[in-house]
Amino acid sequence: MTRRTAIALAMTLAMATAGPALAEDGATAKGEKYFNQRCKVCHLVGESAKNRPTGPMLNDIIGVKAGSRDGFKYSKAMKEAGAEKGIVWDDETLDGYLEKPKKFIPKNRMGFGGIKDEETRKGVIAYLKKFSGGQ
Repeated sequence: MTRRTAIALAMTLAMATAGPALAEDGATAKGEKYFNQRCKVCHLVGESAKNRPTGPMLNDIIGVKAGSRDGFKYSKAMKEAGAEKGIVWDDETLDGYLEKPKKFIPKNRMGFGGIKDEETRKGVIAYLKKFSGGQ
């Protein structure tokens, strides 16, 4: 193998392994931007996050049953979604909820129509994962 071939191979390998990470970082950045523009009005994340009257803080939301956290007054529909229907927040359930909240959990109080763009939803979920104990 020539030196030129070895360098080209190493560069190709580096780009191939960095690609998914760069794409994920791009999705997370897009999600953070969307969250700060649209979601932060009602929800907080981060070190100083707390519940707001309009929505619960979303730190460590991954793996949590819907409507089950102490300190926020959830709608009856949200409580039932977790307690009776067994909805636990993960990539799939968050994606469905963020797409059409009122369809995913009818009669919930979230006054938000949803995120139509799949990549934006994935970005918001990736951003929330930054605040979910490294999951």
